[in-house]
Amino acid sequence: MKEKKKKKPDQVVFDEKSQKYEASIKPYATNVGAPAIQMEDVTSWKNTSVKKVNHHFKTNFEKIKAQYDAMMEAFEYNDLIYRAKFSFEPVIGQVYHLYRAKDDTTFLSMIAPSECSFKFIDSFALDMDRVWQRVDNVDA
Repeated sequence: MKEKKKKKPDQVVFDEKSQKYEASIKPYATNVGAPAIQMEDVTSWKNTSVKKVNHHFKTNFEKIKAQYDAMMEAFEYNDLIYRAKFSFEPVIGQVYHLYRAKDDTTFLSMIAPSECSFKFIDSFALDMDRVWQRVDNVDA
């Protein structure tokens, strides 16, 4: 006759393979009297983190948008200058003035705004990359 093994009660943590009691090495409670496992409420942490992340992305977006807006403004006045009439080769670093004539055409000139009767638009200097840069504090 086959000997019947006694089954341990459900609350006893016993491994049949190793024939050892394992309650002390489990990472969780193993009996009814042990404290209940409570899930942490991470809602407030998530909400705070979401606000911080959103602020981070919004700030970065605003920086990139400001750079884009500045680049588009530079592109627009460079386009305006390169479409303007001028009959000389501009010198790098020299300040030139953009004007609008009575027939609504634009032209680039070396003549200062104080010495000219045309509608002054702005002053620019050509840089090494052949990009026109706006120049401030020019005799207007």
